[in-house]
Amino acid sequence: MAYQIVRLLDQPEKKEEAAQWFHEKWGIPLEAYLESMEECLREKGAVPQWYMAVEGERIIGGMGVIENDFHNRKDLSPNVCAVYTEESHRRQGVAGALLDYVCKDMERYGVDTLYLLTNHTSFYERYGWNFLCMVQGDGEEEMARMYIHNVYS
Repeated sequence: MAYQIVRLLDQPEKKEEAAQWFHEKWGIPLEAYLESMEECLREKGAVPQWYMAVEGERIIGGMGVIENDFHNRKDLSPNVCAVYTEESHRRQGVAGALLDYVCKDMERYGVDTLYLLTNHTSFYERYGWNFLCMVQGDGEEEMARMYIHNVYS
C-alpha cells in the first residue's frame, strides 16, 4: 500500500494520534507534543510544523520543525526534529520523502535554512544535508552532530 505525506495543518484531526505516536517513539512528554501541535494549528508562522507519512490510517513516519531541538546553539534555528520511520518501512525512502517535503514546505514560508541534530553520520548527507558543527544537547554529556540544509539548493 502506498503512503502519503500530510501536514498536521491539513489534517488537524490527527493531532492526538500524532502526538501519541511521537511520544511513543521519542519519550518526550505527550504534553510537549500536544502544545507544539496546538501552536502549529494556530497558524501564527512557519514554526512549529508537523508532518506525517500515512499509509491508510496508520502513521509510518514523521518529523517536525521547531525552533530548537534541545541544544545549546539557540542561534541555529529552526530545527527539523523527531525524525522517525517505523522499522517495517525503513529503507524504502520514507524519511527522504519526508525531508524533501519539509524542505519544500519551509521554502513556501520563506525559511531558507534548516538545522538538524543527530548522531547519525552518513544518513542525512544522502538528502543534501551537510555537517556543520558539534553542539551540546540539553542534559547530554556527549556532543551531538548538527547538520545544515539550504532549502533552495
